[in-house]
Amino acid sequence: MKYYLYALLAFILDQVTKWIIVKKVPLGEERPVIGDFFMITSHRNRGAAFGILQDQRWFFIVVTIIVLCGIVWYMQRTIREGKVLLPFALCLLFGGAFGNFVDRALFAEVVDFFQFTFDFNFFGKEVDYIFPIFNVADSCIVVGVILIFIESILASRKEKKGATHEHKPDLT
Repeated sequence: MKYYLYALLAFILDQVTKWIIVKKVPLGEERPVIGDFFMITSHRNRGAAFGILQDQRWFFIVVTIIVLCGIVWYMQRTIREGKVLLPFALCLLFGGAFGNFVDRALFAEVVDFFQFTFDFNFFGKEVDYIFPIFNVADSCIVVGVILIFIESILASRKEKKGATHEHKPDLT
């Protein structure tokens, strides 16, 4: 049950921050937080990550419903198995996916606002890159995926370690 509370917290944080942006920051306005590196920029995205698949609202709604059902099913399974990191990762995925789902379902667009600009010199070559604007839901999804990756590595190492101990010859 606690994992669903974590998902709910991620969802609420996402929705509250989006609401603040919609109410307090006019569309297109940029507000510096850390100079030009990190800004709050009021932006709307009618597509997916990096602005792909613009105006495919119903596709996203259907796919997200399927994904959310899959996450709940898999989270229940991992909780029953006594895992800790994987259900937490899945609750972040759920909270983030549900946050963006609500935006798409109600408004046909997602509110994005975190903007990072990378402007520096790298071994004599100028780097000037604006990372695509994102939101709290996107951050939850990314952190969830990273945690799943970490869990996979840890599980793989544990399996290899177990296999090594099982096949060690008895030298006594």
